[in-house]
Amino acid sequence: MGHQKLADINRRQDADDDVPLDRCSAFVILFLEIPLLLRICPTSEKFDTFIRRFETNYTRAGIYGIMSLIQWLSLLVKPRPTSLIAAAVFLLITALFYALAGVRGQGFVGSKTLGGHGVAQMIV
Repeated sequence: MGHQKLADINRRQDADDDVPLDRCSAFVILFLEIPLLLRICPTSEKFDTFIRRFETNYTRAGIYGIMSLIQWLSLLVKPRPTSLIAAAVFLLITALFYALAGVRGQGFVGSKTLGGHGVAQMIV
């Protein structure tokens, strides 16, 4: 009985040690890649302005690189392997592809389907 209680306490401590920044990136990615959410979800003007800063390939490469770095640093806080490795790797790959598109001179293209430019006229 005592062993089970100790295991439960350790599990709760592990949950309390989680770094919340590694989960915030999911919400940033949602609003970054689906601009329609900025129109239909009640968000602050400050948050909207922050998300709208990332309209070029270089700025998107930067934000994805920062989010990848946060995931890697979260792994340093928890030395045992977790699923954060997959998130860190895929965010890094995304950052590299946005940077490559910027280097090649490709312009950023937003999707009207996901709420890019032109959706405001469709909603109104």
